[in-house]
Amino acid sequence: MICRGWELNSSVQRSQRNSINRDMASLFDKVQAQAFRSDVRRGTKRSLDWFREKVTLMTSVNRKRLLSDEALKQVNTPLIGRMFMYFYDPKHKKTLPFYDKFPLIIMVDKAPDGFYGINLHYLEPRLRAKFFDKLLEYSNNEKYDKTTRLKLSYDLLKNATKLSAFKPCYKRYLTKHIKSRISEVASSEWEVALFLPTEQFKKSGKDKVWKNSASQF
Repeated sequence: MICRGWELNSSVQRSQRNSINRDMASLFDKVQAQAFRSDVRRGTKRSLDWFREKVTLMTSVNRKRLLSDEALKQVNTPLIGRMFMYFYDPKHKKTLPFYDKFPLIIMVDKAPDGFYGINLHYLEPRLRAKFFDKLLEYSNNEKYDKTTRLKLSYDLLKNATKLSAFKPCYKRYLTKHIKSRISEVASSEWEVALFLPTEQFKKSGKDKVWKNSASQF
């Protein structure tokens, strides 16, 4: 019985890994099929190469390599003011008008069974760039190394008129519904990750989501 139970558990784990791998394959196709906006400050090829390498690490079973990577590493506990990406399956997805399956978030605060974060994918790229530039004003330093973080809180976001674009982006994420490793984007690569077309909106197209977001601030 013990052996059989182990086999069943292994089968479930393999199924989950296969599902994540299919999602990643789809993500690669999407990245390769789309180009960056012409006014992005970093080169398209460099960004795509970076993302392809780092997302490969994200699904790798080689945890040592993941943890040693400085641009995208696995974390057990997300830290406030840092940027993260992961696959997500919302608890209430059936009632949501739309949702992002692959959030790119700046963590703002902890929450019971999870955390609150700003999912930058909910803004179209030009607004995203302007909003992120304003967020950088709340950086604790300009080193853009492992010490750099954004000093944010809900009260700050709510009361700062210039940060009103946070409203459609502010989400609560439940740890149990995260379907991959939580990977941190190093501050030196924030700008690259910011413009990658990695959003995976479900139940609605991105243009409709972005239009809806723009109407909220």
